[in-house]
Amino acid sequence: MKSSKIVEILKEGNIVIPMYFLRNYETLKLELDEFIFLMYIYNKGNNILFNPTKFSSDLGIDVKKIMTYVSSLSDKNYIKVDVVKNEKGLMEDVILLDDFYTKIALLFAEEVNTKDTTKSDIFEKIEKEFGKTLSPMEYEIIKAWLDSNISEELISEALKEATFNGVSNLRYIDKILYEWGKKGITTKEDVEKNRQKRNNNRQEKEDLDLEIMDWNWFEDEE
Repeated sequence: MKSSKIVEILKEGNIVIPMYFLRNYETLKLELDEFIFLMYIYNKGNNILFNPTKFSSDLGIDVKKIMTYVSSLSDKNYIKVDVVKNEKGLMEDVILLDDFYTKIALLFAEEVNTKDTTKSDIFEKIEKEFGKTLSPMEYEIIKAWLDSNISEELISEALKEATFNGVSNLRYIDKILYEWGKKGITTKEDVEKNRQKRNNNRQEKEDLDLEIMDWNWFEDEE
């Protein structure tokens, strides 16, 4: 597959490539054209009907080339062509991506395990708090925080804030970190000062409301 054809396919929006896959395609030991075809299949979903003619039409590639990709990806254990029974009870050839998902899961696990312990702690902490394993996309979001020089300590404080408010998702934590960034909050001490200030303001408001409620309006009128 020529590079110009690859660019054309991507521009037409026929293939969406997750950044995680793009960053690791060489690690997966795939040729670029094999990778592009695999992403095309991936975009179609698992158990897609094996239709070389349609693949050829969608990608503008010769059917013979399509069969070459299918063969090489099968040999490398990324896809599997199998015969299954469809909803009408008829047998049909489909492409299975189970092996590909397994390879990605193993790659992700290996990547997390090879990170230095300072950074891996925050991933484990969030997984423990959320009660689930982080997805590759969630991992990338956390990594982006760290790459932006947001300390693990500050992320932990944002995690506490989210948990306290009963929210368990990274978008909420990202919003907290963004708001803290605007206020110049960069350390645990800054967070504690901000919380104390917020609590003081809340207490002052409550005291003021109490004073208004206790005020003897009739005596004041006299």
